[in-house]
This record gives sequence, structure tokens and C-alpha cells, in this order.
Amino acid sequence: MDNKLINVGFGNAVKINRILAVVNPGSSPIRKLKEDARKEKRLIDVTEGRRTRAIIILDTGHLILSSVQPETISQRFAALAEEQNNPGRLIERISQEGQGE
Repeated sequence: MDNKLINVGFGNAVKINRILAVVNPGSSPIRKLKEDARKEKRLIDVTEGRRTRAIIILDTGHLILSSVQPETISQRFAALAEEQNNPGRLIERISQEGQGE
């Protein structure tokens, strides 16, 4: 799964092996972390003007603001892990997408 990307909203993707955490933006320590990252030019905003629902913390120290719920991002992680462990699921998904389901 080293070279896999995960969709974080609006066609933006992040390499999954760079992600340390996906957190809710509401707590005070996370807001402080966000402001520090903004001051140090380590903040990447991919919300396209929408409400920030998740903050993704990367191993480089960068923070990504996403409008996708943390639970949704976790489900995408789980789906990627399932596809890696069971390649037949990937073939099923591609087949279903081709049929418009």
C-alpha cells in the first residue's frame, strides 16, 4: 500500500503512507496546531471554501484541511486495505463501476 493515494475531497489525494492521523478540527489543541501550521506555511487547504470537517496530519509536519468527514476517510482506508488483502474485491468494484451501479 506504499504508493496508494486516498481521496481527501474534490479530486485531491494524499499518499497514504504519509498520513499519521485524521482528526476532528474542533478541539482546542488541534485548533492551536492548525494556527501554528498556518504561521509556518505548513497548512494545505483543500476544502474549496467549505467547512473543515477533518484535519489530516502528515509525517512531514504538514496539515491538510479537508471537507470530508474523518469517518469517511477511515472507511476509504479500510476499503483500500480490504482490496490489498483480497484483490477479488477490487475486480468486483471495477466491474460494478463499469455497469453504472
